[in-house]
Amino acid sequence: MTHPTDAGCIFCKIVVGQIPCFKLLEDEATIAFMDINPVNPGHALAVAKGHWPTVDVIPADVLSSVARTAQKVAKAVVKELKPVGVNLLQANGEGAGQSVPHLHIHVMPRREGDGVALNWGYKPGDKAEIEAIYKRLKAAL
Repeated sequence: MTHPTDAGCIFCKIVVGQIPCFKLLEDEATIAFMDINPVNPGHALAVAKGHWPTVDVIPADVLSSVARTAQKVAKAVVKELKPVGVNLLQANGEGAGQSVPHLHIHVMPRREGDGVALNWGYKPGDKAEIEAIYKRLKAAL
């Protein structure tokens, strides 16, 4: 199977073996490997083999394969490392914290008091604004 690639992309280089990694698993559409800048021990990445930067451009079947790979890695993390929780994080664009523009899902084991800031406080939203955005999105779907 051929995948679109970007010669300057670090994940594309990992996929083809130009850059070594701690590879956890690989299938036709995905690869999973350890993050070398881990938020906590056991932090891994599930990566599409093809170069699609974000969720809005990746084919749905490839995205589902990446999610399946992330789930397999998360199950191993839970079983072997016994974290207090696991975050699956998929960021799109620099504004969302995406540092490598190649679709991937972080599998992040959480530790008590690890200081990782992914959570937010709940505050009631403006119902009129929620409804207006709902109508726009519903029409777009």
